[in-house]
Amino acid sequence: MDNKTLKTVAQQLRKPEGEYALQVAEKMNEGNALINRYTIAFLDIKPGEHILEIGMGNGFFVPEILGIAPDVQYTGCDFSEAMIEEASKRNAAFIQSGQAKFHLSEAAKMPLKNDSVDKIFTVNTLYFWEDPEAVFAEFRRVMKPQGQLAIAVRPKSMMAKYPFVRVGGFQLFSKDELIDLVTQNGFTVREVLEKEEPAQVVSGERIEVSSLIVKVSNN
Repeated sequence: MDNKTLKTVAQQLRKPEGEYALQVAEKMNEGNALINRYTIAFLDIKPGEHILEIGMGNGFFVPEILGIAPDVQYTGCDFSEAMIEEASKRNAAFIQSGQAKFHLSEAAKMPLKNDSVDKIFTVNTLYFWEDPEAVFAEFRRVMKPQGQLAIAVRPKSMMAKYPFVRVGGFQLFSKDELIDLVTQNGFTVREVLEKEEPAQVVSGERIEVSSLIVKVSNN
């Protein structure tokens, strides 16, 4: 791919929109299936908890989350209109039953009440946060006092190998840099999970894949 195409890919990964939005979302579901499932399991969701996901894409994993334990409530926030529309279609029954809600919003300004969610998670969105301090402040606002947050990324050493990352303006993090970021923003690290995944072929390049997930609390 030339640089123009790679930049388009990077823009779509940040915010799927237009005629390719649904196709991009399906590709993300496929390529990120393991990191999503590792993160959801790492949250250790309990009955009756309210789960908030930042950047849920087309909502593919929502039924898995709601099936973990009884009376789980789910809220998804995304700044892509296309993803809100598709996630709402996919999960219409959960919306109707009151188990799921989807909001078109930035992570730094969400239409949620103070102290209203038990656990927050986000997968592969950190690279695109323009103001991490504001996002973390918003997490603290909506999270209950004993709440937890899980942030999942591909580690810097791996992400740097993707052709679209090289031209797409991604902010990359090693394990130590991610830990520093969350602690500098008032959170306490509770556990770190690193998992190897099967290699992927991207633009003809074979890339070793791994997940880095940090679980933190606000006290």
